[in-house]
Amino acid sequence: MSGQGTLKDWIGQTLQAELAPTHLDVVDESHMHAGHAGARPGGETHYRVDVVSAAFEGKSRVERHRLVNAVLAPAFERGLHALALKARTPAEAG
Repeated sequence: MSGQGTLKDWIGQTLQAELAPTHLDVVDESHMHAGHAGARPGGETHYRVDVVSAAFEGKSRVERHRLVNAVLAPAFERGLHALALKARTPAEAG
């Protein structure tokens, strides 16, 4: 994981490269968790991700979340504390 750019940028770039999503929205919600467990000064600890990808076809909700968590493992190792995830197939996204 590169030290350049924001964690939000890295998450977006990594998911683009690994899952080729047709839709991707990454929102830093760290400011909403100030003072809570896992929060750090400067943020970049709590994110909401909405991703639509054909890579999720035939996978259960749990399998989709495991896939995304595995792809983003370096971010968790570097301080990402919480990830709210919506993972859908293109057919589910309409």
